Parts: sequence; C-alpha cells; structure tokens
Amino acid sequence: MTIAENVAVVKNNIAAAAARAGRDPGEILLVAASKTNGAERVREAIAAGVDACGENRVQEMLEKAALGAYEGAPLHFIGHLQKNKVKHVVGLCSLIHGVDSIELLRQIDREAAKKGLVQDLLLEINIAAEASKSGFAPEELPAALADAGELKNLRVRGLMAIPPICGPSGEENRQYFVRMKQLFVDNCEKKYDNVRMDFMSMGMSGDYETAIECGANMVRVGTAIFGARVYPENH
Repeated sequence: MTIAENVAVVKNNIAAAAARAGRDPGEILLVAASKTNGAERVREAIAAGVDACGENRVQEMLEKAALGAYEGAPLHFIGHLQKNKVKHVVGLCSLIHGVDSIELLRQIDREAAKKGLVQDLLLEINIAAEASKSGFAPEELPAALADAGELKNLRVRGLMAIPPICGPSGEENRQYFVRMKQLFVDNCEKKYDNVRMDFMSMGMSGDYETAIECGANMVRVGTAIFGARVYPENH
C-alpha cells in the first residue's frame, strides 16, 4: 500500500475509534512519526492529509528541514530531547513533546527568551513507572506545572505518555491510557500561568485506537503510515 492509502486507513480507524467513544474525529490530531523516512516520503504523508510531522532525532530533522520536507504541516519534536540540542529545536518546532524534567523546562525557556518567542510543549508522564523511560511521575505533575507557570517563554499545552510495548490489539495499555485521562482531567481543573491543557498525546501504531477510546486527542503514528522502519547499516 502507498503512504496515501495507509494514511486513509489510519484516518478511518481514528474515526471508528472516536465513534465508539462518542467523540468527534475532527478533534483528534494525527502526527506522522517520520523517523528514518526521507524528505519525499514525508511530503507524501503531508499531501495525504496528516495534521503534523513528528521527528525523534534532531540531526535528521535539521537535514530534512533544509530540504523543505515539512512545508505544509506543523513540525513536532517527539523524541527524547537532550539539553545540548534544545537550541536547534526551539522555534523550529511548533510543539515539543516529551519534556521530562524541570531542568529541560528551564533550558527551553532560556533558549526561547534568547529567540524572543514562546515555545509550546507537552510534559511527559512516565505512567507505567518504567525504569527505562524518562518523564514525570504522576504525583510530580502539579509541582512541574507550577514550576512551568513561572517560566514566561514557554507554554505547556498538555501531556504525553508512552506506555509499554503491547500486543496487536493495544488492549494491554488501556489501563495506562485511562490513568492518563484521569490525570489530565484532574490537572485541567487547576489554574497555572502559561499552562493550557489542550492536548493529550498518547497512542502509536499498535495502540492508537485504544488511546482514542480513552481520550487521546493526538496520536503519533509511524509504522502504520510509512511501513516498518529501515535503519541505516551504521545505526
């Protein structure tokens, strides 16, 4: 199947999952996770109607941006962001997913201040308490939001999470998506400066339908759009 055909299938699945949850499919944003895919394939995904492109690696993102790969769609950074790479991402990406520490929040704020802009971002929650993953523990979120509220050159737009790898049904992660939804709702009720809880980004190729049923309004889909990733031999 072509990238356009795959996007159509994913969009149909999004609509079906939204219908099962009594939701409007138009409120759910599809982010094409385009790691290892070249500029031309990214352009195909944009032409097929994805809502945004998401990149995991700063160097790859910069190379594709120089080729005009993302023209016509917002660019998100969805990988683990190292503090020494912040300067390359702030201002280039409309949304940074996966901000996982107070130190990274402050680094983003400083870089955005230098550039005279306000950077939108999502806070990452380690919802399954996995030692291999970064992110705030759920109980740390109120303090993180309060700290973010003091930083004038960033804006928290919501939360994101990456639950454990699951089987093809995605059902194993329902418990984590339900917990994320409750955490999101609980913290929407609190008022902080520079915080607008607009987005809950969770769900990938194997479990995005389950995530939508549980309340996700942003999903990051790579393999289901581009096919299995092919890594360079020197990866």
